[in-house]
Amino acid sequence: MELSLIDYINRGGIIVYILILLNVIGFTIMFWKLVVLALSKNNKEQLVSEILTFAQHNSSEFKKDSIQNIINRKIKKLEFGLNTVKIIASMAPLLGLLGTVIGVLDSFDSITKSGLGDPSIFSNGISVALITTIAGIIVAIPHYMGYNYIVGILDEIELRIEKEVLKKI
Repeated sequence: MELSLIDYINRGGIIVYILILLNVIGFTIMFWKLVVLALSKNNKEQLVSEILTFAQHNSSEFKKDSIQNIINRKIKKLEFGLNTVKIIASMAPLLGLLGTVIGVLDSFDSITKSGLGDPSIFSNGISVALITTIAGIIVAIPHYMGYNYIVGILDEIELRIEKEVLKKI
């Protein structure tokens, strides 16, 4: 008997539904961040000119620190939402592990009530345990990758802006 994806999700129970919800939230944030970052790359010149205007209106002793602070604030605005992706990447395996413990506990409860006469009683709980573990890992891996990829893009944007500003000062 071959199970469909929906059957696996239903067997995984509430933990898998929570993981699916977290997956949707995380991918939505990552997609939104990629769109925002693509647009911000096009607005790099505007940002550089804002920073240069600020630098021209301030004394030279504060320029370096002030410029770095402005760049950091702009990058922090672009980072908004990424902590949620990082939290999802960290929580997903733990939720999978919680499902594993619940499934194994269910298996032992079934054995306690019915004995070891029928192996399917034990295997049902183990199946739930494995499904939730797999779901947790499936959610975590792309979120870790997406988070690190987006942070890399932000670092690159920050370096390019600094380089452009320092060239023009």
